[in-house]
Amino acid sequence: MVQGSSYICSLVQSLRSASFPSKLANYRGYTSRAASNSLHHPSTYSDDEYADVDWDKLGFGLTPTDYMYVMRCSKDDNFKEGRLSRFANIEISPSAGVLNYGQGIYEGTKANRTEDGRILLFRPDQNATRMMHGAERLCMPSPSIQQFVDAVKETVFANKRWIPPPGKGSLYVRPLLVGTGPILGLAPAPEYTFLVYASPVRNYFKEGTAPLNLYIDEEFVRASPGGAGGVKTITNYAPVLKAISRAKDRGFSDVLYLDAVNRKYLEEVSSCNIFIVKGNRISTPAISGTILQGITRKSILEIARDHGYQVEERAIPVDNLGDADEVFCTGTAVGVAPVGSITHRNRRIEFKTEGSLICKELYSTLVGLQTGRIEDKKGWTVEIH
Repeated sequence: MVQGSSYICSLVQSLRSASFPSKLANYRGYTSRAASNSLHHPSTYSDDEYADVDWDKLGFGLTPTDYMYVMRCSKDDNFKEGRLSRFANIEISPSAGVLNYGQGIYEGTKANRTEDGRILLFRPDQNATRMMHGAERLCMPSPSIQQFVDAVKETVFANKRWIPPPGKGSLYVRPLLVGTGPILGLAPAPEYTFLVYASPVRNYFKEGTAPLNLYIDEEFVRASPGGAGGVKTITNYAPVLKAISRAKDRGFSDVLYLDAVNRKYLEEVSSCNIFIVKGNRISTPAISGTILQGITRKSILEIARDHGYQVEERAIPVDNLGDADEVFCTGTAVGVAPVGSITHRNRRIEFKTEGSLICKELYSTLVGLQTGRIEDKKGWTVEIH
């Protein structure tokens, strides 16, 4: 453990002593010190195009890859040059701001492999912008948009053999911004670490692509007005674990939360946004400070308009669910997931999940853009060379 007044993460110390090639064309695997015995360990030094992974059995669990990216700064400074390091555990002070006061935010984005061999990111600048917004809310310095995007690109390129073949999944990229400096009293940490790691993934829910069955638990709320529900702080997620666990014990996929004030309006699911469809109209709860501004949500709204649908962001009373034709969820991890039913106060409301579905139409366009099957005329994708 690091001692004295410095309390610096050992990962930063190791980066200072490490040397890195100027070109990243020959990254090789290693056995991750961070991987537990229950996880898949990266194979040792290989020049294979693909890592040794059974892509057909890929779910949404951690598969440690080869490299992570790290950059740090003090609270009164700006982030400077970061570096790649082998993926490994990190040491951190017991009094780090993130451990004691939850001063941390994260992002999630994906890299996809196209049929013609290209590697594409999807709107990483939007993740960077959202991280900057969250950092300001939590009194943290943040990487610039360019620094963020460059870090994601370097991480993906360094781990490119872990990007699944087309149609077999994506490389999920997790940027983190955390207060790693030591602090005892309640105040911003004196030092911050920006870290990016990645893992190959496929379906988020155990149901795969099958419709979800959601439960409205009125005992719990996800966020309150004036709180931090509108930013991707780590403190938004642990509090929903009990509600999720209770719902899953009852056979449901996840929890749909209502607003904290009236317990009347739809907000979002634990890790994704919610949409309802009635005829040609697609509605989603309006951003009001308690709902995360999902990047997939934003993209689906624009795609839906392009397809000629009436799109609205508004307060949606829970009673409107009974009139909905379709309901679906959106998020980086989940993609676009159809909802088969929502249970509220012992009443189960079912929705259309077969035949011609609007959510499938929108998802097909989204995935087509993300994987290069549809020409990107919006400038949403970023190719990694």
